[in-house]
Amino acid sequence: MSGKQSVIKISAIILFLTAVLLFAFTGDDPKKPDESRFTPVALTQPGDLDEPNTFEVLHDGRVFISERKGNIKLFDPITKTVKVIATIPVNTKYTSAKGTVTEAEEGLMGLTVDPDFDKNHWLYTFYSHPTEKKWMLTRWKFDNDHLVAGSEKILLQFETQREVCCHTGGGMTWDAKHDLYLTVGNNTGALLSSSTDERPNRVHWDDQRGTANTNSLLGKILKIHPEPDGSYTIPPGNLFPKGTDKTRPEIYTMGHRNPWRPSIDSKTGWLYWGDIGPDATEDSEKGPRGYDELNQARKPGFFGWPYFVGPNAPFPIFDYDAGDLGPAKDPKKPTNTSVNNTGLKELPPVAPPFIYYPYAASTEFPLVGSGSRSSVGGPIYHRSDRPTAKRPWPAYYEGKWLATDLARGWIMAIAMKPDGDYKGMEQFLPSYHPIEPIDMKFGPDGDLYVLEYGSVWFGKSDNAKLVRIEYNAGNRKPTVMASTSKPGGTVPLNIILSSAGTKDADGDMLKYSWKVTTAGSQPKLYLIANPAIKLTKPGVYMATLTVTDTHGASNSKSVQIIAGNEAPDVKVALSGNSSFYFNNKPFSYTVDVTDKEDGSLTAGTIKPSQVAVSINYTSEGFDYVQVAQEQSSVDASTQFAVARALISHADCKNCHSINAVNIAPSFTDISTKYKDNPAEIERLANTIRTGGNGHWNRPIAMPAHPGITLNDARTIVNYIINVTNNNINTMPVKGTYTPKVPSEDNGNGSYIIRAAYTDRGNKNIPKQTTVSTLILRNPQINTALAPIMKAVTTKVNGLNGVTDVVAHKDGYIAFKKLDMTGIKQLEFVATATTVANNPGGTIEVHLDSPTGALIGQTMIEVKNQNPTDINWLKTDIKENTGSHDIYFVFKNDKAKPVDELLLFGFVKFDE
Repeated sequence: MSGKQSVIKISAIILFLTAVLLFAFTGDDPKKPDESRFTPVALTQPGDLDEPNTFEVLHDGRVFISERKGNIKLFDPITKTVKVIATIPVNTKYTSAKGTVTEAEEGLMGLTVDPDFDKNHWLYTFYSHPTEKKWMLTRWKFDNDHLVAGSEKILLQFETQREVCCHTGGGMTWDAKHDLYLTVGNNTGALLSSSTDERPNRVHWDDQRGTANTNSLLGKILKIHPEPDGSYTIPPGNLFPKGTDKTRPEIYTMGHRNPWRPSIDSKTGWLYWGDIGPDATEDSEKGPRGYDELNQARKPGFFGWPYFVGPNAPFPIFDYDAGDLGPAKDPKKPTNTSVNNTGLKELPPVAPPFIYYPYAASTEFPLVGSGSRSSVGGPIYHRSDRPTAKRPWPAYYEGKWLATDLARGWIMAIAMKPDGDYKGMEQFLPSYHPIEPIDMKFGPDGDLYVLEYGSVWFGKSDNAKLVRIEYNAGNRKPTVMASTSKPGGTVPLNIILSSAGTKDADGDMLKYSWKVTTAGSQPKLYLIANPAIKLTKPGVYMATLTVTDTHGASNSKSVQIIAGNEAPDVKVALSGNSSFYFNNKPFSYTVDVTDKEDGSLTAGTIKPSQVAVSINYTSEGFDYVQVAQEQSSVDASTQFAVARALISHADCKNCHSINAVNIAPSFTDISTKYKDNPAEIERLANTIRTGGNGHWNRPIAMPAHPGITLNDARTIVNYIINVTNNNINTMPVKGTYTPKVPSEDNGNGSYIIRAAYTDRGNKNIPKQTTVSTLILRNPQINTALAPIMKAVTTKVNGLNGVTDVVAHKDGYIAFKKLDMTGIKQLEFVATATTVANNPGGTIEVHLDSPTGALIGQTMIEVKNQNPTDINWLKTDIKENTGSHDIYFVFKNDKAKPVDELLLFGFVKFDE
């Protein structure tokens, strides 16, 4: 009995310890961590990297980085420096059948380190041979910060063609059994749709010779087991057993176009990767539109290309000789009957897709956005993979796939159901905007590393860098905001330093310290949050605010003050309303500029040609913040601030530069070629939206951007066409403007009126710039967008899809700071029906508060049924001038507080 009791006691202890260990792992807060706990830290300096593409983090914090041109670099976390440890001779060019030489998606395309690197110091590379048309997978010995000469072992090599572009792969990863996975691109001419051209002189345009060929390594993800002698063996579980006729046993998955960065889930052994799809923008009789994919393989399989794409949408098989479209393949029993096929005719059934998205907005996965796409992939997070991590991530991310897209610059945290099926996604760290993230993985320290290729394709980018995203589970540094009551002025200058907006995410008490410095003077300290200071000497001052919490964590921010030069005063005055535009109704505008040192426009000492004036219509959804905050010195580009903001939020800079030649032509070259051809200008705007190819003899097609409206595309093109124009101003400082909403636009956009002037400075004191901005909105406003709401709810109207305000007794909504000048009438879209059991009520319009001056009201009568058409109810209001908060208050003395009085959809302000 005592023996059995001992066993029971021991079992109980084991269960208790297991529970403790399990709690230690899962005891993190399962809630989503605040974004402020993650900090992106740039590890490399501008200019350190030249076309980086893959990396590996060692246990001591050093990082190997491969570069396409053949360099392998080593980042040292102690010295924070980058050095070249090897240069591998590689091929980086295509030579067409006609002898034309172009830059190629070839070179050193990937590296990885052996799982036992700390013991054997083995590093693996995948590169294009410098003279022979073949790919090489090789192993090197690393010692004394160099690859040992003569240590290279060739594991695998296979032929490639170098006449047409493109797709190479090059990603590598390992599983728990130390099997190596390698992604290989299709090495086929890129088309808008599928590539199945079987004509004799078009073999390089037939993906059936490689991707769909069971006897080729092209368009595959390979799985091999490297051996100590530099050879490899075939591990069990690949797609085709070793010895199967007309197959390559190295193949794990096939049917890929351009698979990039693979990852293995250490818990399930499943494979994840990104695969880049074709460029077609719309479904047509020739085939479906293109999709990029983020895929999951639970077992070996065929993933469809070139016969299927995205949601396994089929391509009709095109007869290039006859010009006829044939039937699509059967996804359950696909066959490869190409004359270029050397493998099996009957292929495995097509595996199901995981995540897929086109150029346009995705209905299935809306968070991925629209525009250019280039799916990369990324790691699956498991805390147990890095048991000694200094900064482990919270349990919220356990088991999630962190995947990125090079073109769109997001990182998605993708959750799976217990059975592995897709559950949902959310953007990770939206405030971080990587510049073409090309590789991403967790390091042994627990941090997520992101390698940013940079903005220049096939060239060195100063913004290429390696970033480490650190998680802070403990005390966080304060978030510091520093500003001044004005940017500067003449001396003596009285100015207030402001810490407004400074906060501590942990709620700690904060200490404030301002340090004001200028050349030739002793620094001055102010130990309060918002000191008033007096500057008596001209010069450029730097005011630095340092904020420290109770744990000693501190953070700083600086703001510049210019003493000795008053900033110019720029005003824009309109003849009518300054909140709304009224389509096809002209308004007059006047820009007034005065400067204490330069004089004024009125006096003639400031010339109109020195003032940048612009009026732009921006489509719905435009972010005004960047335009409103821009204070850069006025030049010829100032008038195109809206266009430059649109470009910065799109992906234009991924391929284009202003002057330098990138993968796409420079803006300057486009301007030179098209600026005198109005027809081409309109074509360019449409090309931005629909994509294009063939006008500049580039290997990469221009992707479609259906999410950019035609109006915004025209705005971008207008800037590009005028990028060689050196005139600061193309609009008069006084004039009349007639707003005309583009016919193809939904009319929910705004007009931005902008005037900017940079003064001449004052002797050795720098120049100052002032920008004045007015935003005129559509006078028809969706009430659900009201920033102030009380005792109301919102819901989608099933009849028209509009989000309505559901009004309750004595509830209200309000819009802030609307100019009521010239507004004589309001129109409402509001309903109350017996079907919805609405008692109806009165909408009262008040100024500045719910009980402010009553300027109008309308009664919403109860109807027996929902109206089939939108019915605008008009009501006159008392005329007012100036800016007010406008409150819409809902009244019905007989109703109960729980009653839904009415649905309120739109309000329109009429002159």
